[in-house]
Amino acid sequence: MANAAVQLNTEPYDASIPRPMGRNSAGEGFLRGFLRYADVDRFHFWNTFDEDQAQLDALLERLGPVGRPVSWIARGDRDRLGEAGAVYIPSPEMRQEAWARRALGGQAYSLTGVTHTIAETYILDEIAGLLSAPIEPWDALVCTSDAGRKAVESLLEGVALYLQERFGATRMPPAQLVTIPLGVHADDFRRDEKARGRWRRKLRIPNDAPAALHLGRFSLTTKMHPGPMGAALAEAARRLGRPVYWILFGGARRDSDEEAFLAAARALADDGVILTPVGDTSARARDEIVSAADVFLSLSDNVQETFGLTPVEAMAAGLPCVVSDWNGYKDTVRHGVDGFRVRTLAPRPGLGTDLVYAYAHRLMTYDNYAGSTALFAAPDIGEAADALTALFSDPDLRARMGAAGRARAREVFDWRVVIPQYQALWTELARRRAAAPPQPARDNPFRPDPFRMFSAYPSAALSAATEVSLARPLTEAEAAALLARAHVRNPAARLPHPDEAITLISVLGAAPLTVGAILAETPPERRPFIERGILWLAKFGFVRLRDGSSRT
Repeated sequence: MANAAVQLNTEPYDASIPRPMGRNSAGEGFLRGFLRYADVDRFHFWNTFDEDQAQLDALLERLGPVGRPVSWIARGDRDRLGEAGAVYIPSPEMRQEAWARRALGGQAYSLTGVTHTIAETYILDEIAGLLSAPIEPWDALVCTSDAGRKAVESLLEGVALYLQERFGATRMPPAQLVTIPLGVHADDFRRDEKARGRWRRKLRIPNDAPAALHLGRFSLTTKMHPGPMGAALAEAARRLGRPVYWILFGGARRDSDEEAFLAAARALADDGVILTPVGDTSARARDEIVSAADVFLSLSDNVQETFGLTPVEAMAAGLPCVVSDWNGYKDTVRHGVDGFRVRTLAPRPGLGTDLVYAYAHRLMTYDNYAGSTALFAAPDIGEAADALTALFSDPDLRARMGAAGRARAREVFDWRVVIPQYQALWTELARRRAAAPPQPARDNPFRPDPFRMFSAYPSAALSAATEVSLARPLTEAEAAALLARAHVRNPAARLPHPDEAITLISVLGAAPLTVGAILAETPPERRPFIERGILWLAKFGFVRLRDGSSRT
């Protein structure tokens, strides 16, 4: 099956860092799944950010085993990406890579990106830029949910309309959007009676007491407000006539965020709801805490994420879910089968322009923008209470929904199932790439050649007729010593190799030559470097130039 070079640096694929984000968990799951389930003969990893090799090796060892040969592609070796056929980018940031590919020819390889959060301004710009970047039909942006794909489509439609009105654009190849869900390693999640007893004793939850689990990062502004969950649990407790326990597992990037989240949870949950923060945020605690609960509860209200992994993780463990009918939850939890999706309302389109204006012009932070929009997303607390009451009071219903969710997690969302969808996508993109007319290598007009853009700065440009002569006789040893001086060289300038420069100086020692004559004796792939290198040698007095141009 088709392969892809994975754009690899540790941060997007490492969920072992303190307080990981959802995209870290998703990225780690993808890489682990790719290593385990990809039907490929060789792995291609692109060290895009020139990260220390030992760190990358350690990441792969932890998530592996790798088990197959590995080709490492260095940061600047984009011409080798075609060996894999496609590139996997763990974000929507595809446009710069499309421009970089243009210098190699548009068919050199395919590009695939993936959405996580899509509400931040820099990501909005990245996605909008796909319409003007050289994105081709053999590229694709993977959207992790149907709701997320529709959000991206809405953004692109608005930008396309602007380009039509502003520039009269009539042909804008659409960015190809493909829906492939995030995955889980379903066998990592299970419910264990021993773990249940151990955690219930530790958290002081009676064995027969109803308990709901909230799993995720604690943030009022960029995750979800706990108030509606607390209110629904309080109503369920009143209907049941007994206390319910609310297990809160997670953490926050800042202590103040955690304090604010827990204070908001307490404010709307009355005495019938016993808040039970876990405290321990270790990976082992996270894997085991699902066993302590009867129901998973997550009333997401935020534009920050497009999928939401935690309900799928709960389903994999066999927990029935009560979630808001919101974003990617619509694709994961089947209402009345794996749990319940609670009706959620938001303002009609057009009532948020003041909020996004303030965010776009830095009158509010991203946290405040996301948190402000979330305040207007209202899950039906009564419906949530109905669902919780039904599940808490009916063990058979919990078992039936838990089993359905566990089967769905394995059949639809396990990485064993998801990775082949990526490979099928790369196969189709390769087919399109092969069928398209050839595309020549071209420059990026937004990043022009400096010697073209600034051609009016010098008196004239070096020409093939310019005569080059040695400024003074130099032995090879003298030339080598002078060329090695630090102030003469800059590795970033991609100068001629020292031996090339010394050879040229030696040749000019016999007689002057024109630039054209020098280049005629130079291998074609080195001609651009030697041609401009002649000016470098003239700059520091090694050679002299005579071209007959005058100042105007």
